[in-house]
Amino acid sequence: MKSVLTLGAVAYEPRVVTIWDGLSHWLHQRGVPTEYVLYQTYEQQVAALLDGHIDIAWNSPLAWLETERGALARGRQARAIAMRDSDRDLRSVVVVRSDSSLTTPEDLRGKRVGVGATDSPQATILPLYELLKADVMPVPVCFDVATGRHGDVIEGERAAAQALANGSVEAACMMDSNLLLFALEGVLPGSMPRVVAQTEPYDCRCFTALDNGPTALISQFQDRLMEMDYNDPELRAVFDLEGLRAWKPGRTSGFATLQHAVEALRAASLV
Repeated sequence: MKSVLTLGAVAYEPRVVTIWDGLSHWLHQRGVPTEYVLYQTYEQQVAALLDGHIDIAWNSPLAWLETERGALARGRQARAIAMRDSDRDLRSVVVVRSDSSLTTPEDLRGKRVGVGATDSPQATILPLYELLKADVMPVPVCFDVATGRHGDVIEGERAAAQALANGSVEAACMMDSNLLLFALEGVLPGSMPRVVAQTEPYDCRCFTALDNGPTALISQFQDRLMEMDYNDPELRAVFDLEGLRAWKPGRTSGFATLQHAVEALRAASLV
């Protein structure tokens, strides 16, 4: 019987090591021995989970869809076992400059729209899908930073905002929370850009396991996650670095829109 749970994560920033060191230490102290493996891309991590090299993957929403599809092809079932409180009901927006004459999604037909990495759900796939639903075919200008990390690195998103500020694109796509961040950073100087479209609410990340994994260890892992308290001084720094206040049970309903978006954008040759 397996005695150590193997976790996987994508190393999109140096702080990932600090996060996983802290999380693994806390879990080990509470009877759930873990080790973690870091990957360069989500595609590598998805393959590792499907091949049984890791037991649980910390997945982007796109990686969840890839895992679900790959598991079904192997006669297995993927499970979303936990997610951050901050992963639920997010939105992305399409914005124009405050002095722009563009006011509706239809105005963006044929216009240059800055987007993040090609595989970013939040800064590319979902907002472009929102325009496509309005029968708008823009000209995406992609700032393809750190492909394979599914938008975890927001530099592409920031570059799209900078392009909007300097006028090299007519609109830009980003998470609504990053719109505020870029304004505070001065990336978007002057008046706040005007939102001309926003996505439906969606979910972002989840811990993913397969139904043939070590059931007892995974169950213990879930239980300990739900017990984590933001007020615990040992955990506070880890929580802050990972951007959450509490762990929540995993759910998959928030990934449905992304599935439709991927299919629609591929059909339209936008991704």
